Amino acid sequence: MARPRRIVLVRHGESEGNADDSVYEREPDHALRLTGKGCRQAEHTGTRLRELFGRERVSVYVSPYRRAHETLRAFALDPELVRVREEPRLREQDWGNWQDREDVRLQKAYRDAYGHFFYRFAQGESGADVYDRVSAFLESLHRSFGEPGAPENVLLVTHGLTMRLFCMRWFHWTVAEFESLSNPGNGETRVLELGPDDRYTLDRPFERWRVPEPYGPTG
Repeated sequence: MARPRRIVLVRHGESEGNADDSVYEREPDHALRLTGKGCRQAEHTGTRLRELFGRERVSVYVSPYRRAHETLRAFALDPELVRVREEPRLREQDWGNWQDREDVRLQKAYRDAYGHFFYRFAQGESGADVYDRVSAFLESLHRSFGEPGAPENVLLVTHGLTMRLFCMRWFHWTVAEFESLSNPGNGETRVLELGPDDRYTLDRPFERWRVPEPYGPTG
């Protein structure tokens, strides 16, 4: 099985919801666009990605959310070198459909107290739910490595929480470790690089906002 040289995770650029959370009361989350700042962030990331990939082929999986598609478009990757697939399992954590801003703020406070992995938003998902669908996607991704002519690179254009959960699943991090990590910034990347020992390492860690507090001797 030919494993890709690198797996690149990218968070979308700044969205309308990142800039003003009142927009969730008027627009569905999946339909939110990038802001002007978000477009510039994505263009800057695209410059670095084109330098990273060079003339190598790239298998792209993109969240179905508009802001993820707009981010990918801003990368301006050579269409002759990329294969793009929309992947619903890489979508943002569902927080319910039409969101009441004050209710969401209250639920975020509950989540901070209860734990980001286990707390389930009313009519939405928990981090554990997202972990399960990311795990299912990983099984499909591993199968794709065996396809004839599989590209040397994989690019996932997704969301901050999904990026952390992908790495949690890939590297077998504990829930306590996940809970200690912050989301990457808009337009930020993390790269899983294949080493000579046939193992992947992360090019840089996620920032920690606290020391992990495991229940037992795991991890």
